[in-house]
Amino acid sequence: MMKKFYILSLLLVASAGQVLAQQKTDRDYLRSGNKLYNDSLFIKAEVDYRKALEINPKSTDAMFNLANALLMQQKAKEAMEQYESVSKIEKDKDKLAQIYHNMGVMLQSAKQLPQCIEAYKESLRNNPKDDETRYNLALAQKQLKDQQQNQQNQDQQQQQQEQKEDKQDQNKDQQEQEQKDQQQQNQQQQQQNKNEMSKENAQQLLNAVMQDEKNVQDKVKKQIQIQGKKLEKDW
Repeated sequence: MMKKFYILSLLLVASAGQVLAQQKTDRDYLRSGNKLYNDSLFIKAEVDYRKALEINPKSTDAMFNLANALLMQQKAKEAMEQYESVSKIEKDKDKLAQIYHNMGVMLQSAKQLPQCIEAYKESLRNNPKDDETRYNLALAQKQLKDQQQNQQNQDQQQQQQEQKEDKQDQNKDQQEQEQKDQQQQNQQQQQQNKNEMSKENAQQLLNAVMQDEKNVQDKVKKQIQIQGKKLEKDW
């Protein structure tokens, strides 16, 4: 009996150890995730942060750190979703400043400068002393100004190019019309010349026929005169 009790005791101790092992808190997973994150094991860190959120879905630290782990894995869309979610429930101003700072960095990398500027401004509202955020804000504002200027220049160049092409098209149409008019004029002139030549040829033919007829008549008259003279002589 003592032996059986001893075995049961051991089983109870083992079971209690398993229960304690299974009762890890969200803070335990958060600390484990932070260690993995610092070791650049971002995928494993993500797993622990998600486990922390399963236990405590409103853990802003787990949400923020999960967003960072996702960002380090180039999962920008998921990371932004986490930042936006935690920004809605976080109350600590310093943490809010960090959240909006990170959002600003992501948006700046994506060239979404207007949204990026608003994120940096929101970060500074929560922590006006953050010089790094202030510098990033100034840089983003300059980039936006340059972007707008470049866009304006491109629009102007495009407009000038379109005007140039329109003018070329107009000149081309005008040249084609002039060529068409000239061709039509040439055809009309050729037809007119052809008609004039036909009239002239007809007149020449008529004159030739009349001249031939006159020649024949003259020849006939001459023959008659010659024959007449012969008759007179014979008489």
